[in-house]
Amino acid sequence: MTFGYLITLVVVGVPALLALWPLRRPAGLAEAGFVLNLGINEIPQLGLALLASATAMTAASGDLGASGWTAAALVAIGLVAIAVRGHRSAPVLRRALDDGLGDGWRAAVAPDLAAALRRRRPYARILAMPFRVRPRSVAKARNIAYGDAGRRNLLDVYHHRSRPGGAPVLIHLHGGKYRQGRKSTQSMPLVHRLASQGWVVVSANYRLRPAAGHPDHLVDLKKVIAWVRRHGREYGADPATLFVSGSSAGGHLSLLAGLTPGDAAFQPGFEDADTSVTGVIVLNGYYGPYFGKGEESSPTGHLRPDAPPVLVVHGDRDTIVPVESARDFTARLREASTRPVVYAELPWAQHAFDLFHSLRFEAVVDTVEAFAAWVRSPAAGAGRPAGAASDGVRAAGRAGAGRMP
Repeated sequence: MTFGYLITLVVVGVPALLALWPLRRPAGLAEAGFVLNLGINEIPQLGLALLASATAMTAASGDLGASGWTAAALVAIGLVAIAVRGHRSAPVLRRALDDGLGDGWRAAVAPDLAAALRRRRPYARILAMPFRVRPRSVAKARNIAYGDAGRRNLLDVYHHRSRPGGAPVLIHLHGGKYRQGRKSTQSMPLVHRLASQGWVVVSANYRLRPAAGHPDHLVDLKKVIAWVRRHGREYGADPATLFVSGSSAGGHLSLLAGLTPGDAAFQPGFEDADTSVTGVIVLNGYYGPYFGKGEESSPTGHLRPDAPPVLVVHGDRDTIVPVESARDFTARLREASTRPVVYAELPWAQHAFDLFHSLRFEAVVDTVEAFAAWVRSPAAGAGRPAGAASDGVRAAGRAGAGRMP
């Protein structure tokens, strides 16, 4: 076995090992392990391609040996196991919709919306082109100012080139511990998919720590909502149908916005603006209080019976925000709200599973579309179906909220 081939085994094998058995403690090692295994955990086919290429070249030169073949086989088996685990997210997500919306939810979806739902995931695209590429049918308007905080108050608008009228709106917020991150970097498979289906999708920056704190980020999101209500029709949007979504800290922010519609305390200078939302979508979110703040900075501090419908998707191997916090928040929200709460716990998923066109995230994208179609359907209603809280969520204890993502 050559030294170069050994390097390949380490580069592919160590992230695969960390994906199969993620580090949870101490916090520093857990975060480093998360960074190392993120790519392999979502797109293991690239690791398989690199391993196969290196193995073939080393074998052709006669330098592989029995130890090399054994090591290659072990790493390949691990990568295949990771791919299988990613594929298992689809049935879990289907069951989550049945649990949160009721067994008959599909019949309540309007026929035109049901017809637009994707029947098959783009497996060829997932395998060959897992990175974000904007479809040709989608146009992007860049760097539009919605506030006076410079580049941190800029947004991008994605819409179908045909600009159909009456389009629903999705506003997406990035994560990054409220101290980093930028628009157009996270959940792009979701952004592109919805825009290609005629949605108007807004991806926005917001002010970050340490220059800003709570509730500055929330004020920014509410400014984005108000901007959409004023300008959305210019891009073909129907601002009355407006969903907010977020990744990690962006999920925390989206929940706060969804649970505080029209709250003047978070709308300085635009107190009369309508900042209500149609639904909230949370991807690998954070649910606890803001840095050094109390319960009032947490989504659990604003639970209400008339909360909008909510979809929460979290990985059960998340080492940044433990899954117990997602279970706990979902259980509390279901106790308080009369509206549907859908909770999907993805098997073997890590934090930030929404970065690639992976088997797992494309199944999540389909679930978001189905959830939104149900919410938008007149026959669906807004009440909670019988037996909304699953046994797994009910059994979850009042776990801690995890570290700020």
